[in-house]
Amino acid sequence: MLKKVLIANRGEIALRILRACRELGIKTVAVHSTADRDLKHVRLADESVCIGPPRSIDSYLNIPAIISAAEVTGADAIHPGYGFLSENADFAERVESSGFVFIGPRAETIRLMGDKICAKEAMITAGVPCVPGSEGGTPDAPEDILQMGSRIGYPLIVKATGGGGGRGMRVVRSPDELVGAVAMTRAEAKTAFGNDVVFMEKFLEHPRHIELQVLADSYGNAIHLCERDCSMQRRNQKVVEEAPAPGITEEQRARIGAQVTEACRRIGYRGAGTFEFLYEDGEFYFIEMNTRLQVEHPVTELITGVDLVKQQLLIASGEKLTIRQQDIKPHGHAIECRINAEDPNTFAPSPGKITRYHAPGGLGVRVDSHIYADYSVPPYYDSMIGKLIVHGENRMTAISRMHGALSEMVVEGIKTNIPLQTRIMQDAAFQAGGADIHYLEKMLGMKK
Repeated sequence: MLKKVLIANRGEIALRILRACRELGIKTVAVHSTADRDLKHVRLADESVCIGPPRSIDSYLNIPAIISAAEVTGADAIHPGYGFLSENADFAERVESSGFVFIGPRAETIRLMGDKICAKEAMITAGVPCVPGSEGGTPDAPEDILQMGSRIGYPLIVKATGGGGGRGMRVVRSPDELVGAVAMTRAEAKTAFGNDVVFMEKFLEHPRHIELQVLADSYGNAIHLCERDCSMQRRNQKVVEEAPAPGITEEQRARIGAQVTEACRRIGYRGAGTFEFLYEDGEFYFIEMNTRLQVEHPVTELITGVDLVKQQLLIASGEKLTIRQQDIKPHGHAIECRINAEDPNTFAPSPGKITRYHAPGGLGVRVDSHIYADYSVPPYYDSMIGKLIVHGENRMTAISRMHGALSEMVVEGIKTNIPLQTRIMQDAAFQAGGADIHYLEKMLGMKK
């Protein structure tokens, strides 16, 4: 078993990792910026190290500072959480070459799945269904670009191979737009990701976003832990997640689950990961794999009873998976609402001091958050200040329970998106289940 883990992250996920370590008897090291010295996990960790000023580039993205912190504290492993360096293959490689255990996949796996073209090729080889599109990068000559577009068919989407988080993609509805869209996406990708390679895929008009959670050890064992529906999105950012996905049958789950676990074995995957799909007309289409823990992992934990962070730690310790696929039997329904420090109408960030805080409670209610009364939300990082998660025996019970929990939650001194989440829970289309990825923006008047 690992003896001491350095947590290379902040906020609620750092606190979540710390708690899992405590349960396994693992000591913890918290690293933090000067702006985060009062974070809850920093106060609770066995040791803490300041690694730089507030800007992420000077602290949480500062690889030499993080490695040095691990060295001076005698840590034997580093957990990257999500965001920041969690999918940075160079970081994973540096961690391992410095003599520490990286709690995640191998660097070569992160590189493979981080390149969307290579990832798609690997999935096609493994038999995972993919969106029809180009089999490699988009050509340079305008006539070749137009020929490829004609073969794929319109509408199509131009994507940066190194993109993510909703950036580096453009929808094209006619040949007249295509060459210009490719040029603009290339320029954006070069600036944002340092890689101007783009590719094209058929654009699905009304898909849902459905993803499968997987766990794999270093001995070729892999399981899936059912699916999540993450279709409630604004500007390609998830707002509400739930599990299992409404309308997915056991037969569909078993089929796509068998495909993703076989893919894990083929690419030598290790740790926790998520296969993300677009789902339309009863078919799954692979879009990417996240080689890390997901923000929405708690909904999977609540329906399966599996602690995903503890499993990450056990796998990193060299343990074999003791959970078998037949042990995974989803129970009830879980929903997660991301609670953000932002204006619920304009979505502008709302940093500042929390003057009053009350967390909801009751049967089936879970709050993953690092905030407390008198805590000051800094302006330097993501606006998410917590996650409210509920579990019920069925979906309507879970929705009702979430509505009640939202009404109990008090965060004063800053603005939050709690009113928006309440509105979503009351929305008839959300309650019916199966809304597509464009629905929330239409509901908010952002799309026609």
